[in-house]
Amino acid sequence: MRFAQIQGNEAVLKALSGMVDSGKVPHALLFHENDGGGGVAIALAFLQYLYCRRRHDGDSCGECPSCNKVSKLIHPDIHFIFPVVLPAGSSQSDFSPCEAFIPQWRSLLLENPGFTENELFEALGFEGKKPVIGAAEAGNLLRRVLTLSSLEGGYTAVMVYLPETMNDTAANKLLKMLEEPPAQTVFVLVTHSPERLLPTILSRCQLVRIQSESAPKAISFDDSGMLSSLMEALLSRNLSDALDTAEQLAALPSRENAKAFCKFAAERFRAVFLWQQGLGETLAPEDAEAAAWAGKVRRTFPRKALEITDRTMRRIERNVNLKILFTDLVDRLYLNV
Repeated sequence: MRFAQIQGNEAVLKALSGMVDSGKVPHALLFHENDGGGGVAIALAFLQYLYCRRRHDGDSCGECPSCNKVSKLIHPDIHFIFPVVLPAGSSQSDFSPCEAFIPQWRSLLLENPGFTENELFEALGFEGKKPVIGAAEAGNLLRRVLTLSSLEGGYTAVMVYLPETMNDTAANKLLKMLEEPPAQTVFVLVTHSPERLLPTILSRCQLVRIQSESAPKAISFDDSGMLSSLMEALLSRNLSDALDTAEQLAALPSRENAKAFCKFAAERFRAVFLWQQGLGETLAPEDAEAAAWAGKVRRTFPRKALEITDRTMRRIERNVNLKILFTDLVDRLYLNV
């Protein structure tokens, strides 16, 4: 995957190539994408540029042996970690779960580098299950990265897809690696929900926000200032005005519109979280309003708000009455703001 094959995110690509050219590659990069937003493709293009032996004009050559191995996902110094479901009867400590699914991972990634979570889990046969990155995977990685040197010289790279699915043990092991990174090791994490990561992991990564410029929207939705009105009412502790907004939300023309509002609100609440973590400068201009909210809400608010919007979306899909749902959403946000 070359940078030239990526659509959009020109500023991000230029920054990534500049890191490599200057020799100032961070030991940990966190790519924040919307689901299916192209973060994995950009991460692969970055790694190909990092390993390329004949890079020029801000891009990898696409022809040298290193480029060939990276593009085929067979470079021996690049390790992939992603959430899986342990086979029945297996132990958390007896093997590396991802290794059993690398052929399916490679096949999907080569065919569709812009895949979504559901497409990955379908390809791996995990429909209806809850894949995780467990202690076994993190422990195996810890042993390999800390005890083995690069097989081809240069960098050892680790790509972690959906690090937010790590259990507590795995997250703490990853944190240990980020706190004491081996020389010539780079971690590339691709997340959809940075707020679900340990703050200590976030603080040790350089955040790269991937804008889904070419990704089609599920529904055309004009917020019409409803979220701004809701937040203004919540911050002024005016429950009456907040409930008036709930009435407007309940009157949206369809359940798809209601879900679209929840997704829109969730993106803004993630922006609030990132501003609170000192990472707001990486966000798009439309997230600037979240900076003002970040200084006024509790530190716990963004995580709670995301749980609330996620809960509301799940119940919209179950055909629960919209007036009940949005009244409940407003009440819960009011208690947590």
